[in-house]
Amino acid sequence: MKIVMLNGSPRTGGNTALALNEMAGVFEKNGLEAEIIQVGNKPIRGCMACGSCGKTGKCVFDDPVNEIAEKFKDADGMVVASPVYYASANATLIACLDRLFYSTDFDKTMKVGASVVVARRGGCSATFDELNKYFTISGMPVASSRYWNSVHGAKKGEAQQDAEGLLTVRALAANMAFLVKSIALGREAFGLPDKEPWQATNFIR
Repeated sequence: MKIVMLNGSPRTGGNTALALNEMAGVFEKNGLEAEIIQVGNKPIRGCMACGSCGKTGKCVFDDPVNEIAEKFKDADGMVVASPVYYASANATLIACLDRLFYSTDFDKTMKVGASVVVARRGGCSATFDELNKYFTISGMPVASSRYWNSVHGAKKGEAQQDAEGLLTVRALAANMAFLVKSIALGREAFGLPDKEPWQATNFIR
């Protein structure tokens, strides 16, 4: 079983990485493989609505998004982590997620999702909600913790002082590991939920 973890920070080894490493340790203790992928410092552009992915099943731009897609396809869950910029996630991460979720045609049902946000002070709740929307539109259960998944720190390494924040992400990882294992057992015993045919209803006709 594997968890793909996306670091949306442009800084390597910063507070976002610290939070993800905390989670990765818990995953490994629970027998899950964890791979952290640095996304925030990559030259990833946004979607240009060309429609090519609808024919090929992958994005027309051959960059880290397609590489992540292959790992995501084989994974049992995904963690997305970002620093908070103007009460929002890093724009590079959002561009990556927009294209990743839109361009891939594999079934994401019951892959477990979780998001983590890191801030000096404010904007955590808005960013947390923003990231979770990718999971909830894709049939992915969202793992929860003992509090909203936020860690605080400004300078590199300051998040190490946020005892409650680190406890929160460790609890998140433990809950996510349990959920991944439980879903695997459920899939084996009962299969995945049936799906009705898609019906798109536009608001303007």
